[in-house]
Amino acid sequence: MHEWLLPYLSGATSRSDLAAVDITMVLQSQLGWDASSTLNSLAPSEFEPPRGKAVTINYAEPTAPTIAIRVQHLFGVTTHPSVLNGAVPLRIQLLSPADRLIQITADLPGFWTGSWSEVRKEMAGRYPKHDWPINPSA
Repeated sequence: MHEWLLPYLSGATSRSDLAAVDITMVLQSQLGWDASSTLNSLAPSEFEPPRGKAVTINYAEPTAPTIAIRVQHLFGVTTHPSVLNGAVPLRIQLLSPADRLIQITADLPGFWTGSWSEVRKEMAGRYPKHDWPINPSA
């Protein structure tokens, strides 16, 4: 630990200095390019939806890796997002256009065919200027 962590702690004199150290970057610097590339492929730091900007995947959640994303950014997604080559589904916190939590799902296709119709009605009433398709997976 002294050999690989100490260079990143030079000049640190307080707890806030220690908190400023990007431990993920420090650990990845020890892996080498091949291992780091494999890690990023299996457990990416972000999910890139077909619409909108990439969102951070939170691996600290105890239940599953989690993303919080506006529901409109998932329009057109037909398979549930996952990590580890599809072995671990992401827990999705679906957000309104105002970034308020609508629903949490671990089965996006099931959400589209199930409770989406009710959510769609509620969202269309609250946010009439937005597009709320009947079949968002199409």
